[in-house]
Amino acid sequence: MMKAIIIDAGSPESCQPVTSTRSLAACPVANMPLIEAQKLSIQGAGFELSNVNSGTALYVNGDAWLSKSMCVVVAKISEPVTIIAADGSVLAWIGDKAESVPEARVIPADDGSFRIRYPWDLLRVNEILLHDITSSRIDGEVSPAAHIDGFIQLGQGSKILSGVYIEGVLVAGKNCKIGPNCYVRGYTSLGDNCHIGHAVEVKNSLVMQGSSIGHLSYIGDSIIGERVNLGAGTITANFRHDGLNHRSVVQKKVVDTGRRKFGSVIGDHVHTGIHTSIYPGRKLWPNAVTMPGAVVSRDGQ
Repeated sequence: MMKAIIIDAGSPESCQPVTSTRSLAACPVANMPLIEAQKLSIQGAGFELSNVNSGTALYVNGDAWLSKSMCVVVAKISEPVTIIAADGSVLAWIGDKAESVPEARVIPADDGSFRIRYPWDLLRVNEILLHDITSSRIDGEVSPAAHIDGFIQLGQGSKILSGVYIEGVLVAGKNCKIGPNCYVRGYTSLGDNCHIGHAVEVKNSLVMQGSSIGHLSYIGDSIIGERVNLGAGTITANFRHDGLNHRSVVQKKVVDTGRRKFGSVIGDHVHTGIHTSIYPGRKLWPNAVTMPGAVVSRDGQ
């Protein structure tokens, strides 16, 4: 059995504000740290995870996502190879040291393997993981007056109240309160101690632990950090009038996200005033505060 070693990616600035307060490895996807999701995918192909940074092994960059099928393909290879993403970046390699071998055979990565360079790449990983869920696991309580059209994984102490409609896949941690009368759809994950309240719609989003979206809000294709409180009527727009891909400013450069639907990236401990409206692709850094009726048209510190 070949070893696999994941090389720490640190806290890349291009992934802020998510990595402003945590390492990339610790960023949650499907209610687990990214590093754990990476390990599960790699181990599922038969690799033995190791911390020993020497000897022949599969070396995986910490900002790489390798699909299950890609891991299976690589598991059948023993000679030095380098796995290259569509953008030309190195995702992983087989060799005897923590540096890719220039003369090694190059293998193009499949469509499901990519570099996790920006916040929306974490959203993509979350979608992939939740798409693989094909059954429900309920350790909390679900009201008989709630409607589930899909699959849910509900942690201990969590409650889904009456009038809730869930369409797609929802993964919710412990002690969450969902409802009454809200709509959750797409591939959505909620960390522990989250609250989704009355007349709220959450679509295809990643919400970290301790965050509250209490009243009359829409959160679509967005990442919400830890212990965020969104005031009543907070709206994240996620679609351009011209239908083109969303763009976002990263390190003073405008970057094409590759997504036609993309909302906001909101850092930890952000508080929005009531009726805050956020343009697509905008980011709010940790501890930011908006006033009632604010329109967020630019990234906010």
